[in-house]
Amino acid sequence: MIKIYHNPRCRKSREALQILQESGKDFEIIEYLKESLSFDEVKAIIDLLNIPPIKLLRKNEAVWKEHFKGKTLNNKDIISSMVKFPKLMERPIVVNKEKAVIGRPPESIKQVL
Repeated sequence: MIKIYHNPRCRKSREALQILQESGKDFEIIEYLKESLSFDEVKAIIDLLNIPPIKLLRKNEAVWKEHFKGKTLNNKDIISSMVKFPKLMERPIVVNKEKAVIGRPPESIKQVL
């Protein structure tokens, strides 16, 4: 099943959701700010995206600047920061079986449909 890791307050995430709705395919909405993701879930998403954890991180968020900016962090630390502060995760993310994409721009999710 297709999953969208969604933040309803994010315009890009809402646009990606609309693309999914218009596709006619079944999908599951995961509001990752409400439904906490585990370390293993975040790592699995990163593995499917085939990117280093730092590429999934939103470095302009205040929580990043306040707690982590300027510190040397390994991949485990970066993933742990996203688990503790899910707002740090880039969005939206769409996963379809063994493929995943960050929906920026939202049209990029068509790659995994």
